[in-house]
Amino acid sequence: MSTKLRNIDAIKKMLDGNHKSQTATKVGMQTGAQLDTQKREVGEIWKDSQGVEWEQRSGFKIQKGKMDEIRSMINAQKMPSSCPKCSREMKSRLDQKIWKLENHCFECQIDFEHDLRIEGKYEAYEKERIFKNAEAWLAEAEQEAMEIIEAFRNPVTYTNVDGTSETWTGQMTAEEIANKIETQFKEFKEDFLEKLKN
Repeated sequence: MSTKLRNIDAIKKMLDGNHKSQTATKVGMQTGAQLDTQKREVGEIWKDSQGVEWEQRSGFKIQKGKMDEIRSMINAQKMPSSCPKCSREMKSRLDQKIWKLENHCFECQIDFEHDLRIEGKYEAYEKERIFKNAEAWLAEAEQEAMEIIEAFRNPVTYTNVDGTSETWTGQMTAEEIANKIETQFKEFKEDFLEKLKN
């Protein structure tokens, strides 16, 4: 019999209620604890006989555990479908960018900055934002500089294939290089912050 005829025959059996998928007997086995057949409300939390904690969701239950904290942190970072301030729908890439920084939509940010311009406070707000960004960048750069300084203070030793080891140093001693980086970075940082304030 061809495939098309078998498909037609299977459809006829399904319509009549005689198909093997409709009449097959299914057998299951539950070992250990009894099946939980109790009807639960959405949001209800309970423990089973093994002490495992469960939460009823809409149409299914979920096991509570180690991943709950991580799930809640991820959900807190997700952008909602509508702005909590103005209830506008948030779906553009600009909304995503502003949500990560300000926890509202792009339109609310435009309104906020517009109000600052009207009040004459926008320039101060802009300078403050630039200064905070610069400070964050400097903190990151300082951490990287400290890592470089630490790497120079501890000379690098390599082991060759034949088992011999080599210690690599530059033309200056490690301490001289570390001190030079440290002083130059401090001078740069002070000069940069002074220019930024002015």
